[in-house]
Amino acid sequence: MITASMVKDLRARSGAGMMDCKKALTEADGDMEKAVDILREKGLAQAAKKSGRVAAEGIVGSYIHGNGRIGVLVEVNCETDFVAQTEGFHQLVKDIAMQIAASAPSYVKREEVPEEVLAHERDVLREQALNEGKPEKIIDRMTEGRLEKFYKENCLLEQPFIKDGDKSVQDVVTEMVAKLGEHISVRRFTRYQMGEGIEKKQDDFVNEVMSQVKK
Repeated sequence: MITASMVKDLRARSGAGMMDCKKALTEADGDMEKAVDILREKGLAQAAKKSGRVAAEGIVGSYIHGNGRIGVLVEVNCETDFVAQTEGFHQLVKDIAMQIAASAPSYVKREEVPEEVLAHERDVLREQALNEGKPEKIIDRMTEGRLEKFYKENCLLEQPFIKDGDKSVQDVVTEMVAKLGEHISVRRFTRYQMGEGIEKKQDDFVNEVMSQVKK
């Protein structure tokens, strides 16, 4: 049986994405060393080694939803202009822009969430647990567990990828690092929504954006 702890350990050793680690462990029948070799053969274990390298090239990608009601600008960096001009890199940037349009994240990664926002979220989640009558001794653990859901909903890199829900956006970026051989990072983004802040009926933009993805 492949446990979450095993996947976490392999990810820490290899730097590969969660789903890639799980698949490698499954293929290796739970053998950690063999799983590491599998990831190395696929190039995924090298991605972590590239994370400390400077990525100052790249492109600012954009996505405008078909009806002009949602617009996204996103800066994705890599190490060289050569990689920045490849089809694979451009497709990655386009996919990330569409992800932002569809899923409306607030931050790129969890480290960007302000402490005051986390403190408020913890207070709300703790109060919810108390109102549910949960025992005091497990409330803090429950709160932290539910906070993980907050990260997955609000942090771009932790969101389920719109084209493959079994992967996170970070998993997709990591796979592209392995393929192109350079450190890639999502630096920043801006998402515009027509009428945002004006009180009016909100439509289901996610379904509309997804319809564009599938074309």
